[in-house]
Amino acid sequence: MSITDDAWCTTTPKRHLSGDDHGSALKSVGTALDVLECFAVDTELGVSDIARRLGVAKSTAHRLLTTLVTRGFIEQDHHTGLYRLGLHLFELGQLVQARNEMRHVALPVLRHVHQATGHTVNFGVPDGPDVVFVERLHNRDGLRILSHWGRRLPSHTTSSGKVIAAFNAEAYAARVASGFPPRVTGTVRTHADWERVVSQARHQGYAVSHSESFEGTTSVAVPVLYRKLAVASVSVFGPSESIDPDVERLVPLLTAASRRVSKSLGA
Repeated sequence: MSITDDAWCTTTPKRHLSGDDHGSALKSVGTALDVLECFAVDTELGVSDIARRLGVAKSTAHRLLTTLVTRGFIEQDHHTGLYRLGLHLFELGQLVQARNEMRHVALPVLRHVHQATGHTVNFGVPDGPDVVFVERLHNRDGLRILSHWGRRLPSHTTSSGKVIAAFNAEAYAARVASGFPPRVTGTVRTHADWERVVSQARHQGYAVSHSESFEGTTSVAVPVLYRKLAVASVSVFGPSESIDPDVERLVPLLTAASRRVSKSLGA
């Protein structure tokens, strides 16, 4: 199975600054952040690439990149002249992960699920219309279906997104507002289908996705509830031929794991 770095979500609308930032310093800050987001999919880009994507002059793009290079957010390959994300972003990202309380609480539980199943285990949290996987333990045989880039996915393409939306009205509405862009053959494509799969997840207490984020894969997820609100999910993911026959065994295991995380959170 071949999975590429296209795993990254490219459908999420940009987050706009509040208020009127036209002609102000805030607009420059927003544009600089837009520069960083250009690298969510592409490893390296040139000045012309950035200028075209942002709809700005090459001189403007160059000034923005130069400033970001100075601060360590972007670095330039002096042989090719192309730009890529800098190490300072890695440092900040590591701090975010290290300071994520829910991840710390969940990690021992995730390790238990990983040991018991051998499948890839994910811990996802809602972020607008998407799910961000803040922790991932890969399957034991070393076959990494998801690359490191697949940390954010549209919620309608994942079992985690569906089961979180079943118990989180804000997450449900955020996906409705963003629409349902198709990804692979099984992806939810309409509001009616979204309502159907979310209602099913709410009734069952878990969700299953078949070839909805990647062809030939299945994931099973249960919600982590805090005061009856889904704040995260615990899921397993892998080739359909490995996951599908195991769903009945996986659901109770995942449910017990999510309850342990919820209890640790004080729910």
